[in-house]
Amino acid sequence: MFDLNIKGDSYEKNLRLAMQAASYDWEHINFAYDQNNFDLALTFKQDLQNNLKNMIDVDYTLNIKSDNPNEIRKITRKYRNKASCISVSGGNLKVNRTSLENIQVDILSKPYFKRYDAGINHVLAREANDNNVAIEIVFNDILKSYLAHRSKILANFREIYRLHRKYEFPLVLSSGAESIFDIRTVKDFQAVFTQTGLTEMEVNNSFRTSFDILEFNKDRKNMILSGVRVVE
Repeated sequence: MFDLNIKGDSYEKNLRLAMQAASYDWEHINFAYDQNNFDLALTFKQDLQNNLKNMIDVDYTLNIKSDNPNEIRKITRKYRNKASCISVSGGNLKVNRTSLENIQVDILSKPYFKRYDAGINHVLAREANDNNVAIEIVFNDILKSYLAHRSKILANFREIYRLHRKYEFPLVLSSGAESIFDIRTVKDFQAVFTQTGLTEMEVNNSFRTSFDILEFNKDRKNMILSGVRVVE
């Protein structure tokens, strides 16, 4: 069970959060840092992994936050070989499109953020499929919303599910947890998303997608293009 988007913090807070996640049956989590904090977080990543060995696997996601398409492309190139996963925070239509057109990006996170629609349409859904860029839906957006706002978020989720089924782009489900109080058990996590309109198989496939992203990026430097890899 994989979660690629837990908000990264200090070494001590990450350690507590990872231990809580392990007690809830999560197998792997990625702590997400933006481009301004990623390098500093790298300085204690190995210590964190060593202290959590045999308990839970941890790594980092670079979560790019920018409304400038050129800056997004530049940051992606800079960190591609340093991050096990690169996501871009969506919401802005230009950002959504730029991210889904870029094969160096793994995930477009929350394309619906601060929007009255899902943030993607059939054209962008095709781009996501063609470039193998996953769309990420975040559990915390349900957890921390209420009434009409929550209803709109759920409607956006259902629209993304519809496009996912039609155009078959990768779908990732993440917690977006910011503290130990936001973490839920794997079973609770699965149950909530099945209530929003996904099947149990689709939820499990999202975990598989997260695993596939991490596995692909372990060998990304040897990938010439999709399906073609340099071997010795």
